[in-house]
Amino acid sequence: MMPNFTIFEPLINVGKSFQIPQVMKAVIPVAGAGTKLRPHTYTQPKALIPIAGKTILSHIVDPLHEAGITEFIFIVGYLGEKIQDYVKQSYPHLTTHFVYQNERQGTGHAVELTKQLIGDEPIFVALGDTICEFDVKEIIDSPVSMIGVRKVDDPRDFGVATMDEDGFIEHLVEKPAIPKSNMALVGLYKINETAVLFECLQQLFVENITTRGEYNLTDALACMIQKGTRFRSFKVSNWFDCGKKESILETNATLLKKMGGHVPAADIYKDTIIIHPVSIAEGCTITNAIVGPNVTIGPNTTITQSIIRDSIIGGYTNLHEVVLDNSLIGSDASVKGLSRSLNIGDNTEIDFG
Repeated sequence: MMPNFTIFEPLINVGKSFQIPQVMKAVIPVAGAGTKLRPHTYTQPKALIPIAGKTILSHIVDPLHEAGITEFIFIVGYLGEKIQDYVKQSYPHLTTHFVYQNERQGTGHAVELTKQLIGDEPIFVALGDTICEFDVKEIIDSPVSMIGVRKVDDPRDFGVATMDEDGFIEHLVEKPAIPKSNMALVGLYKINETAVLFECLQQLFVENITTRGEYNLTDALACMIQKGTRFRSFKVSNWFDCGKKESILETNATLLKKMGGHVPAADIYKDTIIIHPVSIAEGCTITNAIVGPNVTIGPNTTITQSIIRDSIIGGYTNLHEVVLDNSLIGSDASVKGLSRSLNIGDNTEIDFG
């Protein structure tokens, strides 16, 4: 039985000149509820959490766009309207589509919902909760289908690949109890043979082939290999986990060190010491404070008489007389009084006085 799907109106920027769209489309599933990151994901999707001055979603979209992809399909669900609003505001120059996943039944189910938009054209699938570093242009331009992998210590919670000596994938299995390899799938897939992909996805539904109760893209790709599709593996240079508070803060620190951070040149922070790397968005008021290292601050946030380090602070937040270390603070929050390590969601007010 084919899954139901709903498609929002595509958002197409029409300029003075007509441009032929890219043949390859990017597919980004961002329908997950992000339960491991609550309370933050009660009010905003995980993909919109800021890391090193950009949202997780922008860390995924920007390299694909820079490599030449101009058409994106976002599979949304939980708080999907916030994803749609963010994309409309941040990427008006892209052709974008939004497909709603009414029931979260796995990545395979999510990709199946895009069939009418994709047809038999090649696609690049990037799961919406992972940031990777790799040569995007080289992978997109590859004449063969590609799957991103990285060596991990314990692959049991991932899709796992075994490869031949030339790097072609021989076998795929989702979350194996006894892995035959330590090469984990990182959530990046360049697929040329989309007709075979959708044939295999349909087979999963008809035969009710699931892993841990979900229809997984890994199982569909394994089916494609059985039918003769050739996938070459490519190794990503870095794979950043964004699944938990601790890993998000670690990723924030790593990317700030690599990218150098950003402080608006026009803003003056009175009696404040900035210890780089930090990323401060526009419109912030910071006085009598020490900020950094490894701090990301969202727009229009006010910080007074505080010390902030190794933390992520959302936009439109007010911090007064606090000491924060390894903290994740949501947007529209207010914290007053002494503290050390906090994990606070959006629209929260805390007074330690």
